[in-house]
Amino acid sequence: MNRTHSLSILAATLTLAGCYSPGGGLYPASGNGYTYISSEMRPVTITLFDTRTEEPFFKLEIPAGKQLTLNFLEGKGDDPVLRPDRMVYSVWATGTSTGRLTNQLTCPPTGCRRIAYEIREGPEWREEPPEFENRIDAVPGKPAWWTPQGGPLPPETKFYN
Repeated sequence: MNRTHSLSILAATLTLAGCYSPGGGLYPASGNGYTYISSEMRPVTITLFDTRTEEPFFKLEIPAGKQLTLNFLEGKGDDPVLRPDRMVYSVWATGTSTGRLTNQLTCPPTGCRRIAYEIREGPEWREEPPEFENRIDAVPGKPAWWTPQGGPLPPETKFYN
């Protein structure tokens, strides 16, 4: 194996290390990251419980059109007994398969965690993307006569030739 081939394999491995998908990624296993997708007709809430106390330590109503990706890092917590592990997570647009998990919190060990998957009553609508805020065809940008409430037409408007 030559040096260039070895370096390309190393680069591909490091690149795939941050890949997440609902199916488990390239090598699915129970220790890999988890991805939960929320849609308009199937909005999802994820709650994580400490089974020792049955108290939730994390709850997120995933917005429609988004996905929650999370992973657990064993032995990275702040308390060796109560919270020995760390959970890292991010909320991304649906379909995102690579990225950094930028949020974190310490959590109970593997044997003391339970993930509850709940489907909320739908439909729920996606939030409007920021680039749609100043569209000329959006209701705030339309003149009064073009809105559902109606209004007077401008005096110079002609509809017939």
